[in-house]
Amino acid sequence: MERIAHLLTIPKNELYNYTVKLPLEDSFSPAPTTIWLQDNWQLSIALSVLYAITIFAGQKVMSKRSSFELEGLLTYWNAALAIFSILGSLRTTPEFFHVLIHHGFRYSVCTAGYAQISVTGLWMKLFAFSKALELIDTVFIVLRKRPLMFLHWYHHITVLIYSWHACKDHTAGGRWFIWMNFNVHAIMYSYYALRSCGWRFPKWIPMSITCMQLAQMVLGCIVNFEVYRTKSSGQFCQQTYENLFFSFAMYFSYFVLFVHFFYEAYLKKGNRFQQHQKKLKEQGDEGEKKVQ
Repeated sequence: MERIAHLLTIPKNELYNYTVKLPLEDSFSPAPTTIWLQDNWQLSIALSVLYAITIFAGQKVMSKRSSFELEGLLTYWNAALAIFSILGSLRTTPEFFHVLIHHGFRYSVCTAGYAQISVTGLWMKLFAFSKALELIDTVFIVLRKRPLMFLHWYHHITVLIYSWHACKDHTAGGRWFIWMNFNVHAIMYSYYALRSCGWRFPKWIPMSITCMQLAQMVLGCIVNFEVYRTKSSGQFCQQTYENLFFSFAMYFSYFVLFVHFFYEAYLKKGNRFQQHQKKLKEQGDEGEKKVQ
């Protein structure tokens, strides 16, 4: 407990109560999981290595057999992640805006009181551990023999490792990273769930989701710059330089990769969206012929 005592000091002006608390939120103590992550965060690296071996070996196995039809299971999976993300957004938003409005931007990226409040502290830990579960996204891609992009598996691996690394130190900028991710994922997984049910959406819907992801990367870089500027001036900011470098590299690489994805998916001639729509139309036409 002594080695995390400096992480468990809650600024007095952040001691405010949520009107409603779930039983698990009310009883949550951040110390045990923080200690566990400090001792075991490297497991995220081991999980990532196992994940990479599994998905690429799985692709090799699936190349010799037919794809699995998993639309129903995929719908439930996406819906579950959407509900989780919506709940995470609802539970972290009050604290996020309370701090931003009453204490300002610099305070919001440099003081990690959110990690010690029972409600947001719990959702911070759930967020970190959920990144391990989200690796299952790729299993659906492999088993259904869909294209596996570098951006997809690179994103899953780096987010998992970074989240555990940041969570063990109660990185203050995590307030922004977690809140943004919950909100983007709430919309993104809801879209995936509806699409896996057979819903068709106009092009501007997926384009808007990708734009939200790009905005998330830009804001992540802005947060990191403010942390660096504050620490460089000799002022307190609860984030290690090691974690800050990791965060800068991660968010900048995401931005570059998502810009490339946006071009390939929506702007390039014969882009992925057009190809997908053409495939859906062909499937629909074939279905009508069979009925006739």
